[in-house]
Amino acid sequence: MNILLVGNGAREHAIIKGLARSGKEKRLYAFMGAKNPGIARIADGYALGDICNPKEVADYAKKNKIGLALIGPEAPLNAGIVDALEEDGVLCAAPAKTAARLETDKTFCRQLLEKHGIPGNPRHDIFSDYKKASDYIDNLDYDFVVKPAGLTGGKGVKIMGEQMATKDEAKAYVREILEAKVGHLPQAVIEERLVGEEFTLQAFVDGKKVVGMPMVQDHKRAYEGDKGPNTGGMGSYSDNGFILPFLTQNDYDEGLSIMEKTVNAVKKETGAPYKGFLYGQFMATKNGVGLIEYNARLGDPEAMNVLSVLDSDLVGICAGMAEGRLDGRIEFSRKATVCKYMVPEGYPEKPKKNVELSVDEKTVEKLGGEVYYASVREEDGRIISSASRSVAVLGKAGSIAEAEKVAEKSMAFIKGDLFHRKDIGTKALIEKRIMHMKELRG
Repeated sequence: MNILLVGNGAREHAIIKGLARSGKEKRLYAFMGAKNPGIARIADGYALGDICNPKEVADYAKKNKIGLALIGPEAPLNAGIVDALEEDGVLCAAPAKTAARLETDKTFCRQLLEKHGIPGNPRHDIFSDYKKASDYIDNLDYDFVVKPAGLTGGKGVKIMGEQMATKDEAKAYVREILEAKVGHLPQAVIEERLVGEEFTLQAFVDGKKVVGMPMVQDHKRAYEGDKGPNTGGMGSYSDNGFILPFLTQNDYDEGLSIMEKTVNAVKKETGAPYKGFLYGQFMATKNGVGLIEYNARLGDPEAMNVLSVLDSDLVGICAGMAEGRLDGRIEFSRKATVCKYMVPEGYPEKPKKNVELSVDEKTVEKLGGEVYYASVREEDGRIISSASRSVAVLGKAGSIAEAEKVAEKSMAFIKGDLFHRKDIGTKALIEKRIMHMKELRG
């Protein structure tokens, strides 16, 4: 089988590593926006181009007789890449544009949950008119968040009391959204702020069956102690099983049930089956689990956590998702993982651009770490960063504390004008989460 991967970030590096581990006979191809050195090293063939151009991607797939395709990022899903490939008879382990609206249009997602009576939907309203939104904010008597309906690369959410100090600031942000200065849809979603501990639950989906992966917790804030602006994600961890130390099996089951109901609702609402990876970002609250948002693909960095401990054959899983015949018996090793990102100085607000970095992969591997290249490009043997996250390192061990030590030691062997959060996965941070949930739930 000839398999195509679209995308060039760390998530895609993790996916192609997983595909390469398969014992099945295959050839791996990549279509990238920039040359990711990790992906290029593994792929049997690759091309550079516009990953959001359906014709370019479809022509490359046709030229290489691709039988199965995977799409890493969200923008190509929104551009209709899956639709173009499927028209040419290529199986896709990713949702078509209509089904991907779970991520690309938050209005669609919230209204879908409301219409079909799916639990976990916070109080909310959706606005395309500034005056109505302004009046709504004036009358709110609880903490809220404001988010654009469209894609923002994970950086569009603002929380009242944190990124917005006053209701006037919240109204100003709504105006920005409605003038399409933030996101690609001129609609603002205003919703109740959920209080608790966030967790990511990712799943393999074949249109009907939803098979969950281990829980992961991501860290969006740029600086230690969960301070600073939101980012695409500074790092994440998972435990040596499916449940995080401060959460419960019931939290997991509630999240998975919400995802299953959502997948069924997408088919009823659109006629299109949801196939591929599905990412649910949830909040475990005092009164159960609430849905923050969906992503129509694997998370970044959460993909590294789950795929690095996947024991089952990823090629077989992806074919099963694409063909609607997913096997529910998917195995993960009982290892904890901690992933940390190196990012350019000044990230995310004023990041240094075109930073040259060096990565001593051999030493990292000797320490037990795994390297994943993100927003970098390879030029004349040099690795150059963009203005976004550069390199992720994952530690894997019997406990989160041990995995964190592997990841942290490994960071010393990545050089450049970069920084990372040292606190992700530490004992102190985990204990803080445990105490928080004890205080919340009693």
